[in-house]
Amino acid sequence: MQRQSTSGTYSRRAFLRLSAGAVAATLLAACQPGAPVTRTSAGAKPTEHMVELVYQDWRTDWFPPMAQEMLAAFHDQHPGIRVYYLPDPENLETKMLADMQAGTAPDVFQGCCAHYPIWAQQGGMLDLRPFISRDLSQQTIQDWDPAQYRYYLMPDGQQYGLPKYHGAMALYYNKDIFDACGEAYPSRDWTYSDYAAAMARLCEAAPDSYRPLWGSLTEITWDRLQVHVNAWGGHFVDPADARRCLMADPPALEALEWLRARMWDDHVMATPMDVNHMGATHAFIAQRVAMVEDGSWALKDILSHADFAVGVAPLPAGPARRATLATTDGFSIYSRCKHPDAAWELMQFLISEDYGRVMAQAHLLQPARYSLIGDWIAYIRDAFPAQAAGMDIAAFADGHREGYSVTTEYFADMSAAKPIADAAWDQILSLGQAPVEYMALVCEQIAASQAAEE
Repeated sequence: MQRQSTSGTYSRRAFLRLSAGAVAATLLAACQPGAPVTRTSAGAKPTEHMVELVYQDWRTDWFPPMAQEMLAAFHDQHPGIRVYYLPDPENLETKMLADMQAGTAPDVFQGCCAHYPIWAQQGGMLDLRPFISRDLSQQTIQDWDPAQYRYYLMPDGQQYGLPKYHGAMALYYNKDIFDACGEAYPSRDWTYSDYAAAMARLCEAAPDSYRPLWGSLTEITWDRLQVHVNAWGGHFVDPADARRCLMADPPALEALEWLRARMWDDHVMATPMDVNHMGATHAFIAQRVAMVEDGSWALKDILSHADFAVGVAPLPAGPARRATLATTDGFSIYSRCKHPDAAWELMQFLISEDYGRVMAQAHLLQPARYSLIGDWIAYIRDAFPAQAAGMDIAAFADGHREGYSVTTEYFADMSAAKPIADAAWDQILSLGQAPVEYMALVCEQIAASQAAEE
């Protein structure tokens, strides 16, 4: 779920020409599936006997240097494998599909969110079940959030990914604004009624120096909205039938109406236009909102740039249950990879405790393995001793520990369903130009799009 934006992208072939010279032409043809990994001396130059892989991952400023350093350690451990790091293209969602269809996708890559299962549905990922059953212990699997691990399972049982890190949603709040308004901080026993009442009081009591101010903000995206629907006991997608839309069922409509009313009736929850289309993290840092529903992935940015005291609390409990988002960031192997055994060696390195710790240290990313949560919290407190003092950082891990994490629900054909839903939420929530009952028509359209694929 990491946001990324730098310029300059390379095609796979162009990257290989730049990075590996003459070996580019043979990168995808060196080995056949299932062939044993060739071992050579550490530091050896690529030869016709060496397995070569392309690993594609985030392009944010901090990630490539970290990845290159870790790959140097991987090369020392696996001298018969040479890995070339490739930053994600800016148009990742569509570019990956094109590369998969053209046979030029990277061997190992990352994905997340609503677009990740689309790649799997289009046949882009290798089934990892044979490797998992052979090499992964139950202790490792049980260290991951079950909701996150199950997310990578297709209806036919195919396992197309494994966890990269475990971002989780919580409620950040500006302690300075709460203090200025004489408002009690959010607590672990908050309900949606408490949440709405606090937003209203903050907007009314805010000093002029904080105006214009909104009580809170959530991003209008598939996964963020789904958390609210789950808290009401509803779903976007029928858990028993991935072609059946439940967005117009009463629990879903009640949750969406709660959000719409806070934005457009009460004007206490910010719309994208209210904050000039800033993302949730930046709107919070800019003190346009007193609270924000955001993830642990935003901790580094918020603690680095917020010039106010920051608090964290779990998301409020809904009428039916408590829910929080577990990100679906994961690693996968390309289904047409010519070196699956070598790619699996790299995958095991990427999901290792060492890689998790390094990401946690480099950018404070919440580890996928629950056994590393204590280390992660210590890294945060060491990096930001003043800002993190008294902060309930463990709130981000509650969903993992207590079993109330949810992951993105997806239809059998997400590429058809997602644009329909996105357009509707823009009309209802972003623009305030349609009632939530509009979702009945949306479900009809989604149902038709899914039936067309049968």
